[in-house]
Amino acid sequence: MTESLRPSGEYGSPVPVDPEWPPPPAYAPPQQPAPQPSSASTQEFAQEPAPQPAPEFAQEPAPQPAKRKRARGPAALLAAVAIVAAAVGGGTAYGVQELTGSDTVASSSTSTNVVPSSQKGTVSGVAEAVTPSIVEINATSNAGSSTGSGVIITSDGEIITNNHVVSGASSIEVRTSDGKTYTAEIVGTDSSKDLALIKLQDASGLQAATLGDSDGVRVGDQVVAIGSPEGLTSTVTSGIVSALDRDVTVSTDESEGQQQRQGGGWPFEYGGQEFNGDTGSSTTTYKAIQTDASLNPGNSGGALIDMNGNIIGINSAMYSASGSGSSSSDAGSVGLGFAIPVNTVTSDLSALRSGSTN
Repeated sequence: MTESLRPSGEYGSPVPVDPEWPPPPAYAPPQQPAPQPSSASTQEFAQEPAPQPAPEFAQEPAPQPAKRKRARGPAALLAAVAIVAAAVGGGTAYGVQELTGSDTVASSSTSTNVVPSSQKGTVSGVAEAVTPSIVEINATSNAGSSTGSGVIITSDGEIITNNHVVSGASSIEVRTSDGKTYTAEIVGTDSSKDLALIKLQDASGLQAATLGDSDGVRVGDQVVAIGSPEGLTSTVTSGIVSALDRDVTVSTDESEGQQQRQGGGWPFEYGGQEFNGDTGSSTTTYKAIQTDASLNPGNSGGALIDMNGNIIGINSAMYSASGSGSSSSDAGSVGLGFAIPVNTVTSDLSALRSGSTN
């Protein structure tokens, strides 16, 4: 009977003979009923314990690492989001600014939104945001006095204006948009670019303008001009950029500036024609932004501004019919004005601060 329990040609010995296969279960297997002599082979395969390890593998803790992996999913997702946010950088910051209405001011960027989001793209919004940074300049010399404009660039009173507004002046008085008056001194001048830097005495807490990037300006862009034409402080006009890189020629002779103080506009030459009088023999030519925003005598040194509130130019030359012997009915702006690109200003600023008097 013992030998009959070992049939030949089977896969292996019964469990009682080779206990190493399959691996012993973690728990004691149930007792198997005694085999019947009449069907030993058949009962042995039917009650073979080999299939029992399957439930055992299903109950092993192997799936636990998968659960821990899923538990780390949110953290991994947050890390991925952080990486993407870092990659998009400035674009994300701009989007947040638009959603929150942030009015953070940053220099030298046309994407900077100085104007509150609720007034973005409006002339009134630009005027409200930038007017506190524009001043009226009254310069006095032996030849008389004149009025011009300027742009505050630091909170302690550095102001950019035109050289012809202050050249030869013996005294300079500046009035801010809130009506306060200050005495100013010339720090540096550059007649070749018609630029000057003056500094207010005992000034602090002023609202500095945001200098943009004139390289980003395009023909057709809407613009706003703020200045003091004919002594009318904080006058706001608007228009578009009519052209770029116009060659404008102005005088570098100090006596021409004195003539301008006696009335009429600042003489300049464009396209082979002279406007507002004779530019004289000593001249300089610079590339300018042309605009049809209304400019009149007194706007010189004021700001040309984009619709985000960034300064893109310093108004410098404008045709005034009243300064060329025309009748009073012809006086006023004719839509022909020019501004020095703000990038010219920023590139010249260090020289002006060092006291250059070119």
